[in-house]
Amino acid sequence: MTSRQRSSDFARDLNSRAPRRRTVVKAAAATAVLAAPLAAALPARAAEAPVFLHGVASGDPLPDGILLWTRVTPESRSIPGSGLGADTEVSWTVATDKAFTTIVAKGSTTATAASDHTVKADIRGLAPATDYWFRFSAGGTDSPAARTRTAPAADAAVLGLRFGVVSCANWEAGYFSAYRHLAARGDLDAWLHLGDYIYEYKSGEYGTRGTVVRPHSPANEILTLADYRTRHGRYKTDPDLQALHHKAPVVAIWDDHEFADNSWSGGAVNHTEGAEGAWTDRQAAAKQAYFEWMPVRPAIAGTTYRRLRFGKLADLALLDLRSFRSQQASTASGSVDDPDRTITGRAQLDWLKSGLKSSDTTWRLVGNSVMISPFAVGSLSADLLKPLAKLLGLPQEGIAVNTDQWDGYTDDRRELLAHLRSNAIRNTVFLTGDIHMAWANDVPVDAGTYPLSPSAATEFVVTSMTSDNLDDIVKVPEGVVSAIASPVIRAANRHVHWVDTDRHGFGVLDVTADRAQMDYYVVSDRTDPNATSSWVRSYRTRSGTQTVERTYDPV
Repeated sequence: MTSRQRSSDFARDLNSRAPRRRTVVKAAAATAVLAAPLAAALPARAAEAPVFLHGVASGDPLPDGILLWTRVTPESRSIPGSGLGADTEVSWTVATDKAFTTIVAKGSTTATAASDHTVKADIRGLAPATDYWFRFSAGGTDSPAARTRTAPAADAAVLGLRFGVVSCANWEAGYFSAYRHLAARGDLDAWLHLGDYIYEYKSGEYGTRGTVVRPHSPANEILTLADYRTRHGRYKTDPDLQALHHKAPVVAIWDDHEFADNSWSGGAVNHTEGAEGAWTDRQAAAKQAYFEWMPVRPAIAGTTYRRLRFGKLADLALLDLRSFRSQQASTASGSVDDPDRTITGRAQLDWLKSGLKSSDTTWRLVGNSVMISPFAVGSLSADLLKPLAKLLGLPQEGIAVNTDQWDGYTDDRRELLAHLRSNAIRNTVFLTGDIHMAWANDVPVDAGTYPLSPSAATEFVVTSMTSDNLDDIVKVPEGVVSAIASPVIRAANRHVHWVDTDRHGFGVLDVTADRAQMDYYVVSDRTDPNATSSWVRSYRTRSGTQTVERTYDPV
């Protein structure tokens, strides 16, 4: 039996033993219910020595550094969210080779229950654009060894960059084969997760076409710090997710499901104030668990907006479009054109505009959790409009725009696009997830007059890894809805070059001085742990054009 098969068996064992509770649990209750099945799944030696059940990871590469992460289980009762377990010394080692013969950095810290026994090490003093290997150790036990890579020097002339791009990974809807296929490439400088790394729903509420492929833990909707920690812990047992974290650094932002569906600064559609506690408490718990469990280096405490640079070729602005936004527009909360409503918040929008203007790189990439391109849906027929509204979580009658996207905050979008045009800022590419469909778009200054109106930027949207898209909601064979809906959507939105409403997969973004190209891949069956992947389409934007064009070969 291979190590991967053992990891898969272990993850499936955890899934099959997961409790099916449907009420909110506190840390003590979670421990009582979950400790026994986890202990049964652990190797016998776990009672005697710490183990690394959740893999290792790296993220946010800098020219001279990388952020390393792991979670140690000091004893069998120390399950995620339990608050139990002894303080444990954890050391790390960084080397230039997989055999760890040339060590360049080492250190140690103490993992405690206060941080759910997670560990982060922000390593500096490394060489730019260099592969490194790292591992953690505790109590005589070594973690798996993993590869990471630093960013190029700020002034380096970089010939090319390659990033995996993913979003919307719902555990209950299927297996994470997309992660496995990205890990198998071996050619990624980093991979971008554009949000919905976890989902908050209770078990059975949001599976695949109404079926749970593998159950959540905890089984209830996650509300407390213990809940969010437990859910993150469940995700990190996935062997395919671990495999990708072991191959390349991640650059991640959150979207709504790391909190609750359609979240905003003061609440969420999937949050009932009072009955589910205070939103401020739930939001704080979600953020704490996220920063504990993710290799993310926040530039500003409590947010994920920050900027990374990859030599002279590209910089990457990463947005937080949940912490500061106004409530989504409705009859009660105002018009989508209300200038007092914001998706970014004033400080973040000013930061974004300033960075785009001052950038001296060839490309300005923007990690963007919800679609910025306009999307007029009013021309869709009722049989397509209703499932689309269901997918977007909007009223199924009278829908005009998706108010959770930038379409619901048109003043912020207008200001940003005008800034790009008035300052002649070229080569801005938005990289987006969220909508469970694949898109290749121009981003027009005025969609109503496009193509007479200029395009200020371009946008590549990747589909969901596992979360339901339109064919799943309608429950028809894959491709049927897209064949009908895509021509209608493109006719009503002339800046849209391509949309696939039906398939699941991932993207690979390849950047050179001449062009930025997104290759779109799909997986054969999200419910099959051994699903294959295949390339389906590629689009690129040539330097200086601010428009998208199809290309007929992947990089």
